[in-house]
Amino acid sequence: MSRDVQEGFYRNIGAVQRFQQLFEHVPGVYFFVKDAESRMMGASRPILDRFGLSSEEEIIGTTDFDYFPPHIAAKFVQDDQLVMRTGTPLIGRVEIWYTEQRLLDWFITNKLPVQDSRNNTVGVMGTVRSYEGSRRSLQTYTQIDKVVEYIRERHKGRVSVTELAEIAGVSPRQLHRRFLEFFGMSVQEFLSKTRIQAASDALLNSDDSIVDIALQFGFCDQSAFTQQFKKHVGVTPFRFRKENGP
Repeated sequence: MSRDVQEGFYRNIGAVQRFQQLFEHVPGVYFFVKDAESRMMGASRPILDRFGLSSEEEIIGTTDFDYFPPHIAAKFVQDDQLVMRTGTPLIGRVEIWYTEQRLLDWFITNKLPVQDSRNNTVGVMGTVRSYEGSRRSLQTYTQIDKVVEYIRERHKGRVSVTELAEIAGVSPRQLHRRFLEFFGMSVQEFLSKTRIQAASDALLNSDDSIVDIALQFGFCDQSAFTQQFKKHVGVTPFRFRKENGP
């Protein structure tokens, strides 16, 4: 797909290109725009760098499936299509995955529909802000940083909210409020989502049994793990491994 296709897309939604230029100057924030088929029409420099691309032209026409594991890419595209179909923005979605350095990171995503001059929805644009990339500007959230690092290192073990609050030096109620302000969820939900994502990775990249993975990531048994996994992922661990494994 050529630069001409991108320029044709932008002619109908000219303001979006100016947004893209704006986000080139916002540290720690990635900006992207996609067409109605979730194909990339543009991206800010940080996204190109993350994907190892030298120019924007290389990303035009590609999709999330070119850069992420299928189960993660499918969820991104599903969100794109929901935003375009309903016209309702997706704000503050927290997503978790491993970086290329095998480091757990948390990403806060916003997506909005893109409309042409006739108010027809023709695509989706959004921003992604990584926790790791934002932490230097979080002087007011030092308690969160301590807790996030602790969860990153010890999410496989039994961790209680009381323990995390003690690490942060605040009450459980205060810690709950801090996490709601920054991540839009409680610290308990943040911990659960992190464990489930890490367990998802283990399901796809190890031969460990489901019950062993459940115990590795702090669940009391396979039943509890399956219940939480299905709540967050939408399918059971067995089905997830069968559909997404090698």
